[in-house]
Amino acid sequence: MNTETQPPSPRERFYRRERRSVPAARAFAREALTAWDVRGRVDDVLLCVSELATNALVHGVPPGRGFLLRLVPCAGGVRVEVHDSGDGVPAVPQADVREPGEGGRGLLLVSELADKWGVGEREPGKVVWFEVGGV
Repeated sequence: MNTETQPPSPRERFYRRERRSVPAARAFAREALTAWDVRGRVDDVLLCVSELATNALVHGVPPGRGFLLRLVPCAGGVRVEVHDSGDGVPAVPQADVREPGEGGRGLLLVSELADKWGVGEREPGKVVWFEVGGV
């Protein structure tokens, strides 16, 4: 990320509870990373954006609501936040992920690809975030 001048401003966008929001969120993240001249680990960031956006839609966004995607440049990296109004605290599944079945691998991927990730409180709901350095 080129930070010779002013650091880039955070970017955010709201998405409604619909399937097309996941690819739209990924495209928005790609646009922000490109504008910030991020070249390293772009695929990791985009995959994690997809996973958190999907989790927000499936588990965190009640009908009639949506989620906010926020990207923040930070020292040598990027912080991505997904804000939703749903209850519950996401966690990496403890079961063997090699078992057949759908789902349950998103946060596992995020925990492996991101340098840090976590869950914060907001009213209502939560913020699920991750950080990736070396960009």
